Amino acid sequence: MKRTPLFEEHVRCGGKMVEFGGWEMPLNFPTGIIAEHLATRKFGGIFDISHMGRFRVSGTGAVPFLQYVLSNNAAALLPGQAQYTIIPTETGGAVDDAYLYRLEEKEYLLVVNAANTEKDWQWFAAYRPKFPGLILEDHTEDIAMISIQGPESKAVTQKIIGGGGRLPEPARNYLSIVEIMDKKVPVARTGYTGDRVGFEFFPPRDIAVALYQALLEAGKERGIVPAGLGARDTLRLEAGLPLYGHELGTDVEVKEIPIFALTAARFAVSFAVIKGQYIGRDALYKQFQEVKLRMERMLDTPRDKFVVPKTIMPLTVSGGIARAGCPVYIGEKLAGHVTSGTAVPYWVAEGSSAQMKFSSESKTRAICLAYVDSNAREGNNIRIIIREREASGIVVKRNLSGQAPPFARPVFREEPKLEVSERKEPMENLAASLIRKTCENTRWRQKKTVNLIPSENTPSTLVRLLSIADPSGRYAEHRKVEALGNNEVYYYQGTHFIAGIEEELIQEMKRYLGASEVELRLISGQMANTAVFSALIDYINGGDKKSEPRRLRSVMNHHIGRGGHLSAQPMGALRNFVSIDPVIEKWAVVNFPVQAENPYQIDLNAAAELIREQKPELIIFGKSMMLYREPVREIARIASEVKPKPIIMYDSAHVTGLLGHYFQAPLDEGADILTGSTHKTFFGTQRGFVASNIEKDSPYAELWDAVVRRAFPGSVSNHHLGTLTGLLMAAYEMNTYGQDYQKQIILNAKAFARACKDAGLHVEGDPGTGYTETHQVLLRVGYAKAIEMAERLEKNNIIANYQALPDDEGFTASSGLRTGVQEMTRFGMKERDFPELAELMVAVILKDKNVAQEVSKFREKFLTMQYCMPESRTAPLVQELAKCVTGY
Repeated sequence: MKRTPLFEEHVRCGGKMVEFGGWEMPLNFPTGIIAEHLATRKFGGIFDISHMGRFRVSGTGAVPFLQYVLSNNAAALLPGQAQYTIIPTETGGAVDDAYLYRLEEKEYLLVVNAANTEKDWQWFAAYRPKFPGLILEDHTEDIAMISIQGPESKAVTQKIIGGGGRLPEPARNYLSIVEIMDKKVPVARTGYTGDRVGFEFFPPRDIAVALYQALLEAGKERGIVPAGLGARDTLRLEAGLPLYGHELGTDVEVKEIPIFALTAARFAVSFAVIKGQYIGRDALYKQFQEVKLRMERMLDTPRDKFVVPKTIMPLTVSGGIARAGCPVYIGEKLAGHVTSGTAVPYWVAEGSSAQMKFSSESKTRAICLAYVDSNAREGNNIRIIIREREASGIVVKRNLSGQAPPFARPVFREEPKLEVSERKEPMENLAASLIRKTCENTRWRQKKTVNLIPSENTPSTLVRLLSIADPSGRYAEHRKVEALGNNEVYYYQGTHFIAGIEEELIQEMKRYLGASEVELRLISGQMANTAVFSALIDYINGGDKKSEPRRLRSVMNHHIGRGGHLSAQPMGALRNFVSIDPVIEKWAVVNFPVQAENPYQIDLNAAAELIREQKPELIIFGKSMMLYREPVREIARIASEVKPKPIIMYDSAHVTGLLGHYFQAPLDEGADILTGSTHKTFFGTQRGFVASNIEKDSPYAELWDAVVRRAFPGSVSNHHLGTLTGLLMAAYEMNTYGQDYQKQIILNAKAFARACKDAGLHVEGDPGTGYTETHQVLLRVGYAKAIEMAERLEKNNIIANYQALPDDEGFTASSGLRTGVQEMTRFGMKERDFPELAELMVAVILKDKNVAQEVSKFREKFLTMQYCMPESRTAPLVQELAKCVTGY
């Protein structure tokens, strides 16, 4: 048998060595498979996977070769990216599955299964002559492969890399080349355990032992253990990942398993035009079409003509442990057979929602993967025959989820929800309880707590009361009608008052925003963005009213992991308006590149190069995690050189209340469209807007007309008239007191950042600019600890929100607290007050002290709202308005 470079280490660590694919490998270590599985899920596991085959593919024939012999689109990979792929047969089955890594511009590494290495090599060798310039080399002996998976793997990997490079981007299938022990080592965010956090190292053979020892030593204090093949198999089975010889290859009847029997085929098989013809493409396309029609419930092919008659599905099992080959029945019909099965351990969770954690208690459950009738659906009850005894099971969507990093968590099928019980409490009691709770919450938030959430604010008393006046229950649909003199025509009577309010509000907002056009009927910032995206589709398709409208070919925005707005992402409002890039087969969205030393600022040189290369039709500025001005003027200058010129949109949602002299004026700096919300730094009611300086004779005039159409009737009917009235009052306040308010916000934010730094907290951003140029201050409180810290702060009457920082894998792995000073500025805090607040936060975050009473006492100094009419002048107005709207 072959041995990896780590064989002696495994023996030294007490590994139970067994034969696997011609290699002598550790099945498990003294703690056992169950302990290794549990340790990996809660802390981490270190696996020797050097037995897997590693082929270097390079030369001028590399991409054509990879496109021909693999199912996925190799051309979609940029240097520093990887993809799961399959080596297909002409008939649509699998020779093997594999992982392809693009290490450099012209160098790829293909990793295949250990048992198939020789077979795969021979398969590739048969096609090698077709590709002149191809360099294909077997580096299985030269390069080792070590995998570290689990929540603590990030800290250990960072420690091992040290100053030798950067971790790969915090998303699966990214890689970087780092220097370890004076050697260049690729490190990838890949792995086959289902963990969202995990890394695979590809060290030269001569440093493999030293690296493995260093990983073990660094991981020891964090609970990370060496793990063997046994745990690797139970982990991949829990995650529902296929294994060749079980879910790939042939079934119990020795019939070829179609690749599209796997759900993984959806992202492992490409039909991109750029890929061209390849081995098995026609067969795979037939499979794809059938599966697609089946999902759309449009398949009319007779059952016996299916090309994908069965599908690999995860099951939960009760009454036994299913093993490969066990027959599976749905009703009385034999539906298929188990392909892989076992009992897997899992940690019992405690807590709820984002606070859910693993306890110290573990249990086991029986699960399996089965190749069963394609008509089977999630929730179907099944029977499994295990050694002539019957066990029951249920088809499930998944048994494990990685949606909440850094942990991969077991998923259990939800029980049917109980019917809603009849309400028996008297109406008077319900009303009294609701009022009491509402008053308690209001007093707590307004008088006891320090609110630092940067997307919130408290409107003045007049703004709030105006918002509940009579228009709050009315309609006032209206639009301009060209045939009637291009005047606004209202479709309801009784609207003269609100029509005047809306027109006056438009004038006030034009004055504030420095805009010639303002659309105010949108009722949220996200809706405003949606209206703009929809208007752009109208605009770019204006000359063709009979074809299917095309979507935006390319959009540039901020990555959501670096603070980009959700509404500007394909997962948000942008989804229905942006194309799929035909080369990379992903959304046609490119992200602003950021500075290596400061990921909160755009790298202008790299951005210029990307804009010239990608020629985006739309460039979107604006972030929810925003520390600095956006380089609108600089990007607008670059964009002006591109033909056709991109539309530049600035989403000011978080900084609407800062726009102007003390921050920036996007429309003056080159933005074509300004969107935003009116209730964050702008202290109005909860609404959205679109603004512009597009002139009537501008080539973009039709774009503004489209924006108005997509606002009404495209987005709203009732546009919440009560909040329009309140917003007018807020606009009066902002246009009167706004500059003083803005100046104080920025002074306060810088003072808060300095105070936090001086008190011992880690403050993100550039110290040379005072860490911030906006209302926001970002604090780093430890990997995946921000949720706990935000909860702890709330218990101590300080309200902040946890935030994923640029190197975090997701919101549940948040390292940061996002704070904003705008609301407390409105209640009178000045620079001198923030050191005291910082010390209170340090007591909570670093010392775990209870300072709730001290915080409430601190808040008592800041109860009078500023930057609005003083109470002495508003009191009679409040009394009159309250009496009017309540009737008392």
